[in-house]
Amino acid sequence: MTYVMVDIEADGPIPGDYSMIALGAVIVEPGLERTFYARLRPISERWIPDALKVSGFSREETLTFDDPTESMSRFSDWLAREGGNRIVFVSDNNGFDWQFVNWYFHHFLGKNPFGHSSQNLGSLYKGLVKDTFQSFKHLRRTEHTHHPVDDARGNAEALLRMKDELGLKIRWR
Repeated sequence: MTYVMVDIEADGPIPGDYSMIALGAVIVEPGLERTFYARLRPISERWIPDALKVSGFSREETLTFDDPTESMSRFSDWLAREGGNRIVFVSDNNGFDWQFVNWYFHHFLGKNPFGHSSQNLGSLYKGLVKDTFQSFKHLRRTEHTHHPVDDARGNAEALLRMKDELGLKIRWR
C-alpha cells in the first residue's frame, strides 16, 4: 500500500462551480522525496477573492496555469509510476481536498485512480490518541504555507511521526 498525502488550493468551496488551482502530493515514506505539483487553469468564471487570496495567486496568474486535463493526466501518470498498484489518498481535510481531486479526475479523465475512498489525517490522529479534541498539527515540521507541496509534506511528516513516535501500525510499500 502506498499512502499519498494530498493538498489542494481552490478559488471557492466546491468543484465545478469553482476551480482547483493548485495540487500537491507526497508519497509518505522516510525522506519524503517523491512529490508532485501542478497549477491548474480555472474552469469557471466564478471565483471568491478571499478564497483565492489564501493561495497567494492573483486571478490573472491563475489564467496562465496549465490545462486541467493535462494536469490531471500528469498526476494520474505520476501516481501509476510512483504509487504502485494500491494507493491511498490521505489529507488534512479530506472533505475538501478529496471532493476536488475526485471531481477533477472523473470530469477530466473519466476515473479516479484512488478509487472511491480517502482517509482523514486529523481523524486518524484523534483515534490514535483517543481524544476527539486533539489536533495533529504540532507533529508537522514543514511550515504550513498554503503551497500544496509544503502542506502535504508537513502532513506526511505528521503521519510518519504517528508511526515512529506514537506506535501507529502502518505499512509502507
